[in-house]
Amino acid sequence: MTETTRRAVLGAAATAPVWGALPYSPAKAQAANTIKIGMLTDFSGPFRDLNGPNSIAAARLAIQEFGQRGFNVEFVSADHQNRPDAGVAIARRWIDNENVDMILNLAASSVALAVSQVALERNKVCIPTSTATSDLTGRACNTNTIHWVYDTYMLAKVAGAATVRAGGQSWFFITADYAFGHALERDTSNFVRAAGGRVVGSVRHPFPATTDFSSFLVQAQASRAQVIGLANAGADTINSIKQIGEFGLTRRGIKVAALLLFDTDVHALGLATAQGLVCANTFYWDLNDRTRRVSAAILRASGVDMPVAMSHAGDYSASMHYLKACADLGVTAAKASGRAVVERMKAMPTDDDAFGAGSIRADGRKLHPAYLCEVKTPAESRGRFDFYKILQTVTPEEAFRPVAEGGCSLIR
Repeated sequence: MTETTRRAVLGAAATAPVWGALPYSPAKAQAANTIKIGMLTDFSGPFRDLNGPNSIAAARLAIQEFGQRGFNVEFVSADHQNRPDAGVAIARRWIDNENVDMILNLAASSVALAVSQVALERNKVCIPTSTATSDLTGRACNTNTIHWVYDTYMLAKVAGAATVRAGGQSWFFITADYAFGHALERDTSNFVRAAGGRVVGSVRHPFPATTDFSSFLVQAQASRAQVIGLANAGADTINSIKQIGEFGLTRRGIKVAALLLFDTDVHALGLATAQGLVCANTFYWDLNDRTRRVSAAILRASGVDMPVAMSHAGDYSASMHYLKACADLGVTAAKASGRAVVERMKAMPTDDDAFGAGSIRADGRKLHPAYLCEVKTPAESRGRFDFYKILQTVTPEEAFRPVAEGGCSLIR
């Protein structure tokens, strides 16, 4: 890695335009020759940072770099406020009245599961990129949905199992009380038990309204568990870790398994608080020249002082591959059938600067390597956003659930 390349990434936020002034001109051609992408996500709640301006910039960057291929591309976005009913209402309006062809990101698992069904009913494309539940490629899989970036099975296997191997035999879960948290606790519990550990208790906290985790931490401490497993994300994970530190639990030898930890969370916590945490990722900005290139471009476009996380990278990657499939299929056929687009996406190998070469399985699981990461100490960090040591690279076949074990109805 050259120092010049590194400086380009770390300095991008300082030289970027203001997000609200991001130059972007929607296509003016007829709707029949226009592919329309809709980003539906959390722009104001606990998942704002791991989506937000960087996600919009990432999708728009993909559209810009895709270029002119004989059709126009439009982009819209909306905040579903982590409410499945709001997400479904927006998705139906977009598809029925505003000619949206693909819905991206989704964030909260409960929203993604609901919108995935809308896409199936309306024969459009749904690509969750900031969503964790592995049910999207299991019991809830369908012909119109592809699950990008990560899932609860991968997080549990890569991060959860590593914590057991490091000596964390007894676990207590603090779990967000909705589809994502339930799936992450379930999948991690399975790996804990398979590795010879045990689950001694769990508690579920309301989502998205919880900020005080003290009563849950008292229960975790009383359980005498060696590990507190955090089956939550975003602001909930940040608040949990901060309050664990305030309670002094780590000083008493209790390990913290932050099962879904984003670069944006580490940024909010600071290395002094987050140091030593082990987590699973599928993208890190400083992996190679390609990841550094796309990260710098996203930061220049977004204008925010926020690291590019795997969720942001997924918005770039998924948008790019979707548009390639539309071009390959032809815009008329692509607009007529989201199912046909998904089939073409599965048939085409994936390759982009965020995740490199990959593929999409028959159950809709996007495959790429995963990385077991450890948060650096302040002394180890060489500069802004230099957060992780890569402990292990896990192949896609090892990281993600075997296709035969998910219970997807598409697998015969």
